[in-house]
Amino acid sequence: MKVLAVLYPDPAGGYPPQYARDSIPVIDRYPNGQTTPTPSGLDFTPGELLGSVSGELGLRGFLEAAGHKLVVTSDKDREGSDFDRELASADVVISQPFWPAYLTRERIEAAPNLRLAITAGIGSDHVDLDAAIEHGITVAEVTFSNSISVAEHTVMMILALVRDYLPQWQVVKDGGWDIADVVSRSYDLEGMHVGAFGAGRIGTAVLRRLKPFDVHLHYTDKHRLPPEVEAELGVEWHETVQDMVPQCDVVTIHAPLHHETEGLFDEALLGTMRRGAYLVDTARGKICDRDAVVRALESGQLAGYAGDVWFPQPAPPDHPWRTMPHHGMTPHTSGTSLSAQARYAAGTREILECFLEGRPIRDEYLIVDGGALAGAGAHSYTAGGR
Repeated sequence: MKVLAVLYPDPAGGYPPQYARDSIPVIDRYPNGQTTPTPSGLDFTPGELLGSVSGELGLRGFLEAAGHKLVVTSDKDREGSDFDRELASADVVISQPFWPAYLTRERIEAAPNLRLAITAGIGSDHVDLDAAIEHGITVAEVTFSNSISVAEHTVMMILALVRDYLPQWQVVKDGGWDIADVVSRSYDLEGMHVGAFGAGRIGTAVLRRLKPFDVHLHYTDKHRLPPEVEAELGVEWHETVQDMVPQCDVVTIHAPLHHETEGLFDEALLGTMRRGAYLVDTARGKICDRDAVVRALESGQLAGYAGDVWFPQPAPPDHPWRTMPHHGMTPHTSGTSLSAQARYAAGTREILECFLEGRPIRDEYLIVDGGALAGAGAHSYTAGGR
């Protein structure tokens, strides 16, 4: 069997010979009680860089010992890429949301052996799920493996925007002490109204982490939280995102990308937000209208925008989000901390072990199986347009 892994390139300075810390905390259970990945073994030390080409998700020893072939590349977007060339004979494709190998319908139809597509992380919108359903391909991801990582990143971004942290850091770096200049856009988060579009694992984790800041919490989701959770968090539910955003000073996006959410935050919706509101998107870049976000920042309708997700990924050098005012963009790093990598690499191996041994893959890992949406996929996506 041939396994094709498309991973992001190694660090510019080479694969790390050592790390800032000697270990990472051991976590065996997520907040909802779900256990962390349980493969039969690991061929890596948790805390190592696993998501890049040389890290190989720690899979080579395991796969080759079982007689399988592992091909690892970062070359995925150009015409005639390694990805396209190797895909033609691949049985399994592994990709990450941070460096997605877009499994389009055309690519799926050019891969007659393909039986399994694994997302090493969370979010399988880079796979054409309708085509996967039609071709009997199983799609799986390592649910919850980096949800808390993304939630922490989100809270960091909210604080960085509201307190206008980045210009203050830049003043220090440049040798200055221009206090009046850098506090002229700095506010307290306390007392603000913060709304989450999507209250799944990540969105709920963000709400929990923001509650101690004494903010007014709001959310909207097609799956309403249990009454006891709403009461615990003191969060107000809104039937639609259109109802919620005019009430908020900060809006954070945690919804999956599908036909109902693509381009949702357009000029019209942004225009209903409070002037000077902040918008954070750690879900998927295409949920926001690229140029509408730029115009909203330039006009002052938005006071700040921070995102960890772009389209396409990697973003080209001339992408306008790199140079728009008052932004706090990162290159989709929220879910690929070294801590998260240990979990999603272990989960990838668990999925492969189940697949190779003919055992059922955990239901919570499944997106498509048996020619239909399944598990987490049935909860998050809609067939026939996703």
